[in-house]
Amino acid sequence: MGIGYVTIGAKDSDASGKFYDAVMGAIGSERKFRDGGWIGYGEVGAAGEGFAACHSFVCPPHDGKTASFGNGSMLAFLAQSPDAVKAAHKAAMSNGGSDEGAPGFRPPEAKEGFYGAYFRDPTGNKICVFCKV
Repeated sequence: MGIGYVTIGAKDSDASGKFYDAVMGAIGSERKFRDGGWIGYGEVGAAGEGFAACHSFVCPPHDGKTASFGNGSMLAFLAQSPDAVKAAHKAAMSNGGSDEGAPGFRPPEAKEGFYGAYFRDPTGNKICVFCKV
């Protein structure tokens, strides 16, 4: 079984929406839904709109408390190529993100395998965008 969807806590839905619009756009997803502070993302060109078309959501916590990130928690989004990983990292840095690891192979001396970039969103959630080459 795979993951059905992810929900990412946001302190500011507008700032997080701008950030994720750019990052998700770089890896082939687009905003499909927005309602009551919730923003949903699904594959570009995929059939459907609204909540049901989404694989990832950004929103304030349901309990009304301040969103925070977990120590050791990270979400990883699959990209199709190293160029898409680079574009997502650049989008993150241009839209309120902070760098946690520039695009490149892991381990750095590798020439194939895992290629990823790490960054934090405006709320502080740690995100990885990666591909395997």
